[in-house]
Amino acid sequence: MPEAPAGSGPRRRAVLAAALAPLAGAGCTGGEAWRTPAPGAPGLPGAPGAPGLPGAPAGPKDALVMVIRHAEEPYAGGVGRDAEGEDDPGSLAGRGWRRAERLPRLFPPAPGSSLPRPAAVFAAGGKGAVTPARCRQTVAALATALRTPVRVEFAVGAEAALVQAALAAPMPVLVCWEHSGIPRLVRALGADQVPGTPATWPDRHDLVWIFTRRQGRWGFRELPQHLLPGDV
Repeated sequence: MPEAPAGSGPRRRAVLAAALAPLAGAGCTGGEAWRTPAPGAPGLPGAPGAPGLPGAPAGPKDALVMVIRHAEEPYAGGVGRDAEGEDDPGSLAGRGWRRAERLPRLFPPAPGSSLPRPAAVFAAGGKGAVTPARCRQTVAALATALRTPVRVEFAVGAEAALVQAALAAPMPVLVCWEHSGIPRLVRALGADQVPGTPATWPDRHDLVWIFTRRQGRWGFRELPQHLLPGDV
């Protein structure tokens, strides 16, 4: 039976519209360009009418960090396929490759995209380490569509360094990571105590976690991808 077009239908639009409503006020939905308030803007430290002493150091810059888990890996005992179709236990399964191919539909310039276009993309990697290729494979098609290089200099376990680089990068940022390291990534952001933030990544590959920092305070939203049949 043919698959229905991924991400289509009123149900997905209704779910995404409700979930993205809090971000709309922050100017982060529907692919709108990310805009960091200019220095001296009302409400920011040091601005006219804002709290704080004149000339006081500026607080943390506003940020938007989107986090996804790599796409589906083989079941236990199974073998994935690399980009050339060769067996590789560290590569994606067939369903994972289909998710990776459809991932660009979530972001501009894809028509009907509902998430902001990433200005920087990170994936688990690391120099000299034997790292599964799944994270890099997951964002390869997206990076091609965005014409944005994937930064892969950080390995799982180096989440503190990853976050430091991500927060210094142009916003918004997308990070594709191993699920076991995502809680460390969230702690490194300083967002682990934000209400609603799960302590661990669930046993799913079809989610986007969005962390938005405004005037030094983090907010959290979880959105479904709805890219493949069977996505919740």
